[in-house]
Amino acid sequence: MGKEKSIVILGAGYGGVHAAKRLNRKLGSRDVSITLIDRKPYHTLMTELHEVAGERVEPDSVQVRLSKIFAGSKVKVVNDFVQKIDFEKQSLVSKDTSYHYDYLIIGSGAEPAFFGVEGVRENGFTIWSMEDALKIKHHIIEMFEKASIERDAKKRKALLTFVVAGAGFTGIETVGELAEWKHRLCEEHEIDQREVRLLVVEAMCSILPILSEKLIKRSERYLKSMGIEVIVDAPIIKVDKDNVTLKNGDVIDSNTLIWTCGVQGSEFGASLGLTMGKRNRVQVNEYMQSVDYPNVYLVGDNMYFEENGKPLPQIVETAIQTGETAAENITADILGREKKPFKSNYHGIMVSIGSRNAVSNVMNMETRGFAAMGTKHLVNLHYLWGVGGFRQCVSYIMHEFFDVKDRRSMLGGHLSARTPILWLAVLRVYLGFIWLFEGIKKIREGWFDPTKNFVVTMPNADQLPQQTADAVTNATQVTQYWPEPLLKRPPVIYEWFMDTVIAPNAYLFQVVLVLTEIAIGLALIAGLLTVLASIGSLFLCANFILSAMAGSEILWHIFAGIAMFGGAGRAFGLDYYVMPWLKNWWKNTRFARRTYLYTD
Repeated sequence: MGKEKSIVILGAGYGGVHAAKRLNRKLGSRDVSITLIDRKPYHTLMTELHEVAGERVEPDSVQVRLSKIFAGSKVKVVNDFVQKIDFEKQSLVSKDTSYHYDYLIIGSGAEPAFFGVEGVRENGFTIWSMEDALKIKHHIIEMFEKASIERDAKKRKALLTFVVAGAGFTGIETVGELAEWKHRLCEEHEIDQREVRLLVVEAMCSILPILSEKLIKRSERYLKSMGIEVIVDAPIIKVDKDNVTLKNGDVIDSNTLIWTCGVQGSEFGASLGLTMGKRNRVQVNEYMQSVDYPNVYLVGDNMYFEENGKPLPQIVETAIQTGETAAENITADILGREKKPFKSNYHGIMVSIGSRNAVSNVMNMETRGFAAMGTKHLVNLHYLWGVGGFRQCVSYIMHEFFDVKDRRSMLGGHLSARTPILWLAVLRVYLGFIWLFEGIKKIREGWFDPTKNFVVTMPNADQLPQQTADAVTNATQVTQYWPEPLLKRPPVIYEWFMDTVIAPNAYLFQVVLVLTEIAIGLALIAGLLTVLASIGSLFLCANFILSAMAGSEILWHIFAGIAMFGGAGRAFGLDYYVMPWLKNWWKNTRFARRTYLYTD
């Protein structure tokens, strides 16, 4: 193929990350270099920023470290601020460095559009970055703190009035989070909840206009049930530090305006000197190539392309699909294959209203409430699996269900209750002694005696050879003292397994069984590899039940074994020392980093 080709991707948004992953998959074994440049060391889940602004989750829950996304891959991650691009020399220039490229993908994102409204930029808040979300969060806390000591009624009312401008996805999701958060804020600052005023102000005649009328009405009802005022057909014409003016002349006294009224292509993309489309977006052809330079591609919010006479929407699926299209066509060009034009494949839309409710239209199927919220979580998990695999999915589940604050999840706080693991340690040691004594008991009964058979019981001793009949007699003499089994006889498939696998090796199996019980007991008592010991405990329980050897008393072993998964070995156990060491060793292996089969 000759000289190594250099591919540079500018921007670690949805489009840039997916383009880099697709290029690595397609060209990882080829003589190419792939470099991803971004100012920040992490990829931000932009669609979840409202959860940070509303104090539902911590910032790290919507950040995915680029070093972990591309660990073990051919993609080189560089944190730098690119100031300009020289398309003639094919280089990106930062303050101290330049980066040569043969192919360039620009995905520098978008920025809020203010539509010339006076005072919005100076006096309003946007929610288009992690910094924006944290500013909103800290500002709202500050407003409650000030209101708690403010005695002037007018000033206090303005402090506790929060206006969200724009009733699209971001606006509705943001105000929903604030409505849930206000309960705790009011309690912490001893403020009557009736004093807090939340408003959504929309210039158009409807909220969430892309949804069906049925879902719009459902959303409006739920917003109002949360105490949120919905004002439509009311463009904002001016924003001051302490009030918002509507086109109809109404003035809303408020110290907080969150602006979510739309976005446009980034100023950086518009300053590159390329042929422009609309809304600060660079014109591209059907292959996502700039119309000026065929080796320069644009993806996501930076590019402008019309499909069936309509511009591609600035949503996550557009960014992902244009990024993949650009990667496919760069691959095709390098390998001498035919390029493929972009063709959208949108699956649907989902809007959460707080942590417990949502509306969605996915694959032309409308859902609301619990089902819609579940759909949103599944879609997020699907995306995160493609970005960060097992590790990122586990992190998402922990943040959304197990580490939630104020019961703010679709399952409430049922999975987030905390209890000292000391009590699990007590149960762990007790369960360990039960297994240890059970193993010792079996040794005393003669399970190490090769002439005795305790693990296989045949149905009809008269039809068996004398040696086998003796073994059955031995087993019967022991099991006649056991409690009534849960199963009268093993399932057919398990009987087949016992006849074909266990019976010919009966003595070996019963010795292994005894040693396993003792090993599980010792491991649980010591708190060493408790999860593996618990899995072994559950496996033995299942084996005893299926072999029709266990009575109802075995059930407590099962539930106790499940409880052990809650970190029982970290309280007065060796796992307190061993597990952190193992975890650190494993996640630094090349295999774990490439497959994401680890957790943080």
